[in-house]
Amino acid sequence: MDGTLAATAVHLAAAAAYTGFQWTVRVVVYPQLAKAATADGGAEAFPALEASHGRRVSRLVGPLFLALVASSAWLVVATAGSPDALTALGAAACTAVVLGVTALGAVPEHRRLGRAWDPAAHRRLVRWDDVRVAAATAQLVLALVLVS
Repeated sequence: MDGTLAATAVHLAAAAAYTGFQWTVRVVVYPQLAKAATADGGAEAFPALEASHGRRVSRLVGPLFLALVASSAWLVVATAGSPDALTALGAAACTAVVLGVTALGAVPEHRRLGRAWDPAAHRRLVRWDDVRVAAATAQLVLALVLVS
């Protein structure tokens, strides 16, 4: 397996894993957090639930972010000067969007929710997450284009 094919395969695996994770968070986890917060007594217990969510999800998302960054960098280097270079740069840009939106949007909203249930903060978190889902999905599509 040559370097470009190996980089593409590794990035495809990382992008697929992260995209699956992100869609699960968006479709399952965030709605469940809102449901738990709005149940009887849920608002008072929500900061502990949010803290538990943060601890547990970081064990998964940390390695996924590392895999995305490393595979994106490898992919850009491996495709430099080739017809696939622009597609690889697009995939790397999607990684940058995911990381930027996480740091500048999602993390601050999670911090607000860690202090107390706030429906407005949750709505903002979901909107930020829509951007992450779109970027992750676009990245997966670009990785599939590179494989084809």
